[in-house]
Amino acid sequence: MPLNMVQSSRICFRKFGNFVDNLRLYVRGGGGGMGLPRLGGQGGSGGDVWVVATKNMTLKRIKDKYPQKRFVGGAGGNSSVRALKGERGTDKEIFAPVGITVTTDDGRTLGDLNAEGDRVMVVKGGRGGAFYSAFEPSKGQARHIRLDLKLIADLGLVGFPNAGKSSLLTAMSNATPQIASYAFTTLKPEIGKLMYNDYKQISVADLPGLIEGAHVNKGMGHKFLKHVERTKQLLFVVDVCGFQLASKTPFRSAFEAVQLLTKELELYKEELVSKPALLVVNKMDLPDAEDKLQELKEHLQNPDEFSDLLPDNMIPKKYMTFRHLVPVSAATGFGIDHLKSCIRESLDEDAAMATKAVHREKLQALRYPSHEHLC
Repeated sequence: MPLNMVQSSRICFRKFGNFVDNLRLYVRGGGGGMGLPRLGGQGGSGGDVWVVATKNMTLKRIKDKYPQKRFVGGAGGNSSVRALKGERGTDKEIFAPVGITVTTDDGRTLGDLNAEGDRVMVVKGGRGGAFYSAFEPSKGQARHIRLDLKLIADLGLVGFPNAGKSSLLTAMSNATPQIASYAFTTLKPEIGKLMYNDYKQISVADLPGLIEGAHVNKGMGHKFLKHVERTKQLLFVVDVCGFQLASKTPFRSAFEAVQLLTKELELYKEELVSKPALLVVNKMDLPDAEDKLQELKEHLQNPDEFSDLLPDNMIPKKYMTFRHLVPVSAATGFGIDHLKSCIRESLDEDAAMATKAVHREKLQALRYPSHEHLC
């Protein structure tokens, strides 16, 4: 990729203040209208309730705008001498952000909103009164639903606290978010947009640092593991010199950090480990960084030989393979342009493969039309 394209790329941040990623709502379909027995008139059906994916919407905005969190479809019109068929009740639409999974209270999925304009019906309105119901209308369905947000991004940053993920995003951009010198720096997710000269945009989700045991709800990282699910690729970020979360916790080398992060993802959802991934080795400005980097590379080439460094229950079933290993220093800017090139290259490679697969399917369909079309 041309260097000028990389150098002029920048990131725009979208911060999630008072971040809300799960919301419980009460929804009820509108009641049906009364029928008219003497003339055989039919009441109108009640309105349905829908959840609709909309741009620039957040769950927090829904929560603030509708503190009661109740959504009810319009009532169906009664049958009358003037209008034997009662009017249908108006549908109620709940505008929600893209990236929502709609579930019932017991966890059953009603639908996903992956793109703007996607719609999921959550309750139906009641039927209008008619001959078959002795002209008595029925009530609309009612239930509680949950809107669960999973951020959609090209790239998800994964790392333990203080690996330098926020500093890395700062180094890739002109933005200067507040970065504290203690663990759990990022408490809310951020979406960054990496933009290139040819107008290509790559979105990056910076998620709070995981800690060991995140998959079993230790710490706060588990709440954000679900956001990794919808990212196309993963960007692991580790400190070249390793890290220690607190004086009572064991020191972890960069190699151990990579394997523990892999295990946390695997325990949360095994498919996550098969996502394409890049490894960023940060803090290359520290003393002995070069020696530590060589040691990490050696360990990654033969992970089985060094797995005894880990507790037995934290050895991953499958080791991650990284498309690129990129040493950087967020503090000095070393390696940042190369990292941007690698990110672009990896995502472009996947996009090209996906396009080829679509073309192959179309060709296959042309060569071997299905029997339905031949009949």
